Amino acid sequence: MTPTPHDEGALTPATTRSGRVRAARLTDLSAVGELSRLAHPSEERDGRDAAGASEDLRRRTRSLGLPVTAGHVSVFGLFRMPLGAFQPNDQLYVFDEGGRLSGLARVERDAARDEWTIVELDAVEQEAAGDIRFRLVQHLLRDGSRRGAQRFHVACADTHGNVELFMQAGFARYGEESILFRHPQQPLPLPVEGEAERLGVRPAERLDSLELARLYKRVTPAPVARVEGYRLPDWENLRGRSSVPRTSLTPLLRFADVESWVQVAPGGKGLLAMLQVGVAKEQEPHYIRVLALPDHDPTDLIRFGLGLMGRRSGSGPDHQHGVMACVRTYESPIDRRFEEQGMEVIATVSLLVKEALVRVAEPSLVPAV
Repeated sequence: MTPTPHDEGALTPATTRSGRVRAARLTDLSAVGELSRLAHPSEERDGRDAAGASEDLRRRTRSLGLPVTAGHVSVFGLFRMPLGAFQPNDQLYVFDEGGRLSGLARVERDAARDEWTIVELDAVEQEAAGDIRFRLVQHLLRDGSRRGAQRFHVACADTHGNVELFMQAGFARYGEESILFRHPQQPLPLPVEGEAERLGVRPAERLDSLELARLYKRVTPAPVARVEGYRLPDWENLRGRSSVPRTSLTPLLRFADVESWVQVAPGGKGLLAMLQVGVAKEQEPHYIRVLALPDHDPTDLIRFGLGLMGRRSGSGPDHQHGVMACVRTYESPIDRRFEEQGMEVIATVSLLVKEALVRVAEPSLVPAV
């Protein structure tokens, strides 16, 4: 069915919009912050009932819906602008209608891998939001191609026409993630002396890169592994980078001190699991990520990671940092193990990617006939 202008995810014809997409300026920062706030309405902040004016605001806005509901952590607080989260090589675009900003797109750039990640895509209009966001996406794709981007990534909630918008722009959906949250009122477990030795857990090293790559490929379906395209140098630099392995919450790690650990199989024959822990520097949630072989129970490793957070952050029973985790659908039942440690699923997001490079078959020798 062809969408009409009144459909939730419909695109208004571009000719009806007189504005233009441009790079943000320093003088735009105040308006950008307000636009981001409006695009992520919070009942707590607005002080209004969901059935009232705040619900009307939701109908007039479009965002990626990342990553949690306002009852836990505000999206604007998680992906805040402009200090801290915004790095010099990142990109920020706005939709300017005669000096009035009604659209915002924010991109994080991974210079080492030539990848762009769209972490915010907002528009505040009633019927034109779809067209505004589509024009923002088209502009950043063109700009990214000129700047040598190899892939464009985005994670979004399957609402307000998000997935349809990106698929119209040439993105392909390749997976889904469940986002889990552990409330800050739940005290983190106390670390146990000698637990790391007992579990065979130690910090990841550069020499673990080959085994980490093998672990990832045993856990990850081949089509997904091809799309993400990790190389050995990515695993070698794991301790110094936060973008591998990728999740919808990777931008959160800009606010955290990241550690990577591995769990070694008995006898040192390969790896059973990998643990990534991001201890929040400010009033942001901690982050935990686990990759484990299908036949390995990561319960003890998850408990070790939570205890590590408590030790690193000095969080007591009243700490203000929640804990967030991502689990992809094919990694189940790791989500059940997280739930056993007091976490709950609060959102499900879709992962999409667009490749800017054209894949060609490499020449090879064939038998002569």
